[in-house]
Amino acid sequence: MGFKRGTTLAVVAVAVALSATACGGADKAGGNTQPAGAVAPAADPYGAGASGGADPAAAADTKPAGELTIAQNDKLGSVLTDSAGFTLYRFDKDTPKPPKSNCEGACAKTWPIVPAGDVTAAAGVDPALLGEVERADGSRQLTVAGWPMYRYSKDGKAGDTNGQGVGGTWFASAPDGKKAAKDAAAAPAPAGAGEASGALTVAKDPKLGEHIVDGNGMTVYRFKKDSAWPMKSNCEDACVAKWPVVAPVDKANAKGIVEKGYTVLNRPDGKKQQSIDCWPIYTFSGDKKAGDTNGQGVGGTWYAVSPEGKLITTAK
Repeated sequence: MGFKRGTTLAVVAVAVALSATACGGADKAGGNTQPAGAVAPAADPYGAGASGGADPAAAADTKPAGELTIAQNDKLGSVLTDSAGFTLYRFDKDTPKPPKSNCEGACAKTWPIVPAGDVTAAAGVDPALLGEVERADGSRQLTVAGWPMYRYSKDGKAGDTNGQGVGGTWFASAPDGKKAAKDAAAAPAPAGAGEASGALTVAKDPKLGEHIVDGNGMTVYRFKKDSAWPMKSNCEDACVAKWPVVAPVDKANAKGIVEKGYTVLNRPDGKKQQSIDCWPIYTFSGDKKAGDTNGQGVGGTWYAVSPEGKLITTAK
């Protein structure tokens, strides 16, 4: 059985350099898109241990999945969904490297695959993570970070997560293809380091164009009153409560971001803050969901950040 990743997906450069002195360089990378369609589910006893009893027939239809989105779940945090709001899942018995699906026959009836095809990655979904795998029957299935994606036949409406934890092997997918978990993104960050998710990617906004978002798809901002050299944050106390600092992000989890000046600031309040091009970066408490840009232009001092680490002060 042969498998391959999609070749039409955009390739996003990975940020790699950590430099406290080289500020101002850039390695700009763009992104495009791809996945989904849907397979009509069939009732099947496979996975019957799930909570809930939604009508299997309502779980998915034959329409394309369209633009992937990010939904916020009270228990799971950020969850990847199709354009209709249905949760996407991954299977522990599959493999991401190389991508391979081990859900066939009755399993695939209860867990309809998400077909690969034309798709748009919404803000917060890194297009470079999207791919496809060829299944035993020759069909092609969407992958995220190499993991094949599925829907669950017992999810009857948008937002349902009845497939979470079924058999100890099925889990809702996070936007980066990992298992969705509310505290997972923050776990690697040092204590008190900040409230943003532990990843940085590039998203597109109709007005702002390409801009940096964290792993939850939340817009990243810079403060004009800060300085890059010497690197210093002038947002403290009540300001930080409103503009949470972005915690240090492993360079392997920063994609399409400027390579130079990707450093960590040790703040006077004891927090550690990520910087890009030597500028400290933040999220905004007024942004309630992925893709929000409510912090743009606030006070004439707060602006979204381009992949090069520059302020985005003009709309497209």
